[in-house]
Amino acid sequence: MLKFLFMFFFMIPLCLKKNMFWLVQMMLLLMMFLFMNISLNIMNFSNMSYMYSCDMISFGLILLSIWITILMIMASENLYKKNYYINFFLFNIMFLLIMLYLTFSVMNLFLFYLFFEGSLIPTLMLIIGWGYQPERIQAGMYLLFYTLFASLPLLLGIFFIFYEMNYIMIYFLKFFNFDFYLLYLSMVLAFLVKMPMYFVHLWLPKAHVEAPVSGSMILAGIMLKLGGYGLLRILIFLQEINMKLNIIWIVISLLGGFYISLKCFCQVDMKSLIAYSSVAHMSIVISGIMTLNYWGFIGSYILMIGHGLCSSGMFCLANINYERIHSRSLFINKGMMNFMPSMSLWWFLLMSSNMAAPPSLNLMGEINLIMSLMSWSWMTMIMLMLISFFSAGYSLYLFSFSQHGKYYQGMYSFYTGVSREYLLLLLHWLPLNFLVLKLDYSMIWF
Repeated sequence: MLKFLFMFFFMIPLCLKKNMFWLVQMMLLLMMFLFMNISLNIMNFSNMSYMYSCDMISFGLILLSIWITILMIMASENLYKKNYYINFFLFNIMFLLIMLYLTFSVMNLFLFYLFFEGSLIPTLMLIIGWGYQPERIQAGMYLLFYTLFASLPLLLGIFFIFYEMNYIMIYFLKFFNFDFYLLYLSMVLAFLVKMPMYFVHLWLPKAHVEAPVSGSMILAGIMLKLGGYGLLRILIFLQEINMKLNIIWIVISLLGGFYISLKCFCQVDMKSLIAYSSVAHMSIVISGIMTLNYWGFIGSYILMIGHGLCSSGMFCLANINYERIHSRSLFINKGMMNFMPSMSLWWFLLMSSNMAAPPSLNLMGEINLIMSLMSWSWMTMIMLMLISFFSAGYSLYLFSFSQHGKYYQGMYSFYTGVSREYLLLLLHWLPLNFLVLKLDYSMIWF
């Protein structure tokens, strides 16, 4: 695992040279293919070196991080054309990728916390440095303080575990069971804010709406998954107390997911709608993890990866429209089918994946999560029905509003898509729908 880390570090000087924009992307692509070929031990951690190792959960999420980073660079060509602090932008993305790589591969709980929080800094830089509106400062503060405020108890909880056990290696902690209410709350809350759970989700739509396309992609694609990854790791040694308290989180998440789905129909900003739909999807993931059964863990993992690709692709679509019309309002983004009929196909494909149509990863994840929650209690069926139904509803609402209708008369110049944009969308959609053929990897890591 250390060899990949060194490769990332040695790519940083490349980011600071002139005219290296596409070379950095190609190097990351090479890096991803190298990483795909590492040997994995399905039952345990493998490829150990110093503090780093990799198991099935880490493997999928690191791969997703590198992939989304490649696509972020591809989506940000506008910055390259205008030469808008492009070297610092690449350095920022590289730093963020290193932080995410370390978060997913480290085995020490304290180091996990350190990199988990460290990934906030480059994200904040992206939002404040390359965002569009003046409100981006406020959005950045929301992002920072929501997550930092909830994460301080997590740090204290990790110190407590170290004080009690004298070690904090994630792998060894699975043999223990801590039955402390305060410890449980302090450990879990940080990840629930990061997911984000309903009630503590307000930072997410703000951050998404103000972020540039690359910021939105990494926020939706990876940052929300840090919460899910943390929960999958820590609930192993908090099982007993989680059994007592999980009903709270499941009820809040399912009711919140339903309410947020309704809220999606009130949005007039495309980015805001996609951000709220992320909260609705993540609420099912939280409920699935909290059931603590096999289907729930697997389903949440698959849905996290599926949602990472799908949501990121939808933000790309919104940005493609924004670059042409300079507005994200659904009242102005109408009748796009007249201008870009081939782009409408991609809108349709990504929207259908978002509503969990086959053969997307989202469908497989949702099926697993529905089975997991139904086995936990048949009452969850009502909320799951409503969330699934309305998720199809707001996806159709966004698609039909933006693609059909009478187009805005004030649009004075327009150009259809370029090959880079179609490739960008294809690279989101292909893994999202073809990884279903390799589901055995996702199903047997537990």
